[in-house]
Amino acid sequence: MTTVHNGAPDAVSTTAPRARGAHPLLTFLAKRVAITAGLLLGVTVVTFGLVNVVPGDPVTANLSDQALNDPAAVAAFRQKWGLDQPLWAQYLHYLGNLLHGDLGQSQQTGRAVLDDLLHYVPATLELAIPSMVLALLIGTGIGMLAAIRNGRLTDQLVRVGALLGLSTPPFWLSLVVLYVFFYQLGLAPSGGRLSPDFSPPPTVTGMYTVDAALAGQWDVAWDAAQHLSLPVLVLTSLTVAMLVRFVRSAMLEVLQQDYIRAAYAKGLPTRVVLRRHLLRAGLVPVVTVSGLAFASLLSGTVLVESIFGWPGVGQYAYRSATALDLPAILGVSLFVAMVYTLVNLTVDLLYGLIDPRIRLS
Repeated sequence: MTTVHNGAPDAVSTTAPRARGAHPLLTFLAKRVAITAGLLLGVTVVTFGLVNVVPGDPVTANLSDQALNDPAAVAAFRQKWGLDQPLWAQYLHYLGNLLHGDLGQSQQTGRAVLDDLLHYVPATLELAIPSMVLALLIGTGIGMLAAIRNGRLTDQLVRVGALLGLSTPPFWLSLVVLYVFFYQLGLAPSGGRLSPDFSPPPTVTGMYTVDAALAGQWDVAWDAAQHLSLPVLVLTSLTVAMLVRFVRSAMLEVLQQDYIRAAYAKGLPTRVVLRRHLLRAGLVPVVTVSGLAFASLLSGTVLVESIFGWPGVGQYAYRSATALDLPAILGVSLFVAMVYTLVNLTVDLLYGLIDPRIRLS
């Protein structure tokens, strides 16, 4: 395109419209999906290799003494589970089934591993979600309080309490809580998900408290909530101890910033400064730690679940490992890898919402 001024053409530079590429978010998600696929493949390779180099034999772990003395039974077991094939053939067979969504069949339960996970994961979710919500509320509040009162008695008490919480073994705290609240005070049931007097509610989510409430079985929901109380108390206490230290450190760093001093100098109320400036600016590192803590809870807490008789992923993983149940071990490993991958992806996306300076590119 040109224009003419006083008889002389004057070229007007034009810029061709830029081709629209993929949205940065879609590009980011595509990269993460590709990374996740490679990660899961690596998990299968490493887990498969480790299980096969660990001393022990799945035949010995799963068959009775009488069956072990029968060569025909041993041969039949090995043939059924493909243990008579070379390792590379076993792995390729598993990988081919995995690409079709088949995680294999558990040697200990005789059911599909996917069905087992769908049975055990909701129980772990029922523990992890309330534990994480309570830990976030309590840990953030206490951590902020300690940061605001840095160096004072309150701060010292919080730091000592957090250190004690981090130093406490989960199994010991579980036993103490069980002894005090069940054996001594009788305030909560000993373990399991429901009392023998109740039947599980109709399955919708697999979480008894939610399913019972949806079905209007409030007595079952209350009983399920009582059974939740002690393991949730233990997991919340351990997670709070970890969060408090990170929240305190993050908030102390933000409190040293000039804009916080400027906000106080302008006469803004303390609650406004804390809510609008301090909390949001200090949330980024807290979100990272919270994501890792939640992923750890979702992956199953073996000792806590075992002590309270809670049929979650942790117990399933423990029984699978002791029985050298390769399909179940691989299934749990893939589940744990997926949990950490999805939690990390969620944390990365939350960064942009919490801090406008962070953008996906």
